[in-house]
Amino acid sequence: MVEDTKPDVTKEIPKIDLSDSIREFADQNSDYYVECLTEIQATGEKVTPWNNAAMLFGPAWCAARGLWNMFWLFTVAELVALVQLGRGIWGDLGAEKMSEATQLRERAHELRLEAGVAGVTGDETAESSAEIATNLEKAADIAMMEAVAAAETWWIYLLAGIVLFVVLRYVLGRYANRLYELQYAAWRLNRNTPNGFNMQRLIYALALLAVLVPLTLYRFTVSNPAPWLTDVPIGNSYFTTSSNVLDSWFDRTAELGAGVFDGVTAGAQTVLDVMELFLVDAPWPVVAVFLVLIAWRVASIRVAIFTAASLTYIGFLGLWEASMVSIVLVGAAAFFCVIIGIPLGIWFSRSERAYAIARPVLDLMQTIPPFVYLIPIIAFFGTGRVPGILATIIFAMPPVVRLTALGLRQVPSNVVEAAVAFGATKWRILIGVELPLATPAIMTGVNQTILMSLSMVVIASLIGAKGLGQEVLTALQYVAKGQGILAGLAILFCAMMLDRIVQGRFQRQEDQ
Repeated sequence: MVEDTKPDVTKEIPKIDLSDSIREFADQNSDYYVECLTEIQATGEKVTPWNNAAMLFGPAWCAARGLWNMFWLFTVAELVALVQLGRGIWGDLGAEKMSEATQLRERAHELRLEAGVAGVTGDETAESSAEIATNLEKAADIAMMEAVAAAETWWIYLLAGIVLFVVLRYVLGRYANRLYELQYAAWRLNRNTPNGFNMQRLIYALALLAVLVPLTLYRFTVSNPAPWLTDVPIGNSYFTTSSNVLDSWFDRTAELGAGVFDGVTAGAQTVLDVMELFLVDAPWPVVAVFLVLIAWRVASIRVAIFTAASLTYIGFLGLWEASMVSIVLVGAAAFFCVIIGIPLGIWFSRSERAYAIARPVLDLMQTIPPFVYLIPIIAFFGTGRVPGILATIIFAMPPVVRLTALGLRQVPSNVVEAAVAFGATKWRILIGVELPLATPAIMTGVNQTILMSLSMVVIASLIGAKGLGQEVLTALQYVAKGQGILAGLAILFCAMMLDRIVQGRFQRQEDQ
């Protein structure tokens, strides 16, 4: 008879005693936390022992135990509760309306005096001044009543503050040990996680609370807080001085670098002129057929049909020239972004030092609001289409640079090693191995650059770039809602056409 050697799955798996680990983690009052954390681990979320220290000391307990996220969360929440308490106890709730009523009465009194003088001299404005004064007095009476009504709501703020504060302390007392158990689990995986009761953390938290609580209560409960608390006293003077320094620097740089700036302008203008010759100056049927054929041959028949439909919409609404100007601006900006961005991406994929220097610059280019780019561009290049393209290049180049570097870094090293083993040169490896394998990332960067170029070209209409952006800008100025919507749809269709053609070409290469 063969014995059954299968393990008995009904046997209870022995539990691991974590008491020593919990004691090491908790430090002070370790026996209590051994009992609590062990109970939580044994029962899951069904049982969460109460924590009196957390309930009594609130955010200070969180900081002392290293729960900094909870410290900031409960500090902000308790500040809200304390502000309501302060407003209910000593806050002058009707002060704002009372001040408004006082100002209205003073103005009404001034008008009464003017009306009296005008009545003596026989001026016709006496009656109108008296009527305005009467209306102001009525408004002052209403404001006074509102001030009295607001002052009578003190008990609502007081009750709301008490309830919110009690609820917050109850929540912290109820769930503190559960949060501490999660901290313990993180500490077991990473010993750099804060643990134990740390007096330095407690002192730091109490110092923060000693600054945050009084200032916050003073700011939001006193009717007229000191100006130094609401406004930085010397901010305006430094702002004016700094702006004057920057103005002088821009003027000197524009004067000294006039030759360089003129050369850049001439180069960009040449590309614009060539593209406008084919898309703007050529007969529209030729341009339409050319774009549809390009969409068909580069992408697919469906993209060609969509392109034809989009061009039909643009043509029927009379936005043909503006749309072609926008496409020219986008094409020129994307052209410069690609010929500059891809080589930069290749360089950054090879040099960690260069990429470390360029990364904050790229972050800055993507973080600064688009409108800000227009300021230095105007200072150095003036206004018009070329400055609009240059602003678009700065705004739209980071995606193609980043994704080119990323795509080349993600090329499998064993593939490159195989190419080296076969005697390929660095140039042949780049052209024949790395760039083809990095094409998906590079094309994604090109696509993002094209779409960002189109969005920036619309903004660049503010400095005379024209195109569809000019139609949207005019609609905003004259609140022409229909014109703005139609021009916006034309921009959408131009973006979708360019996106479908670029992505369609890439998709066709992948399918082959």
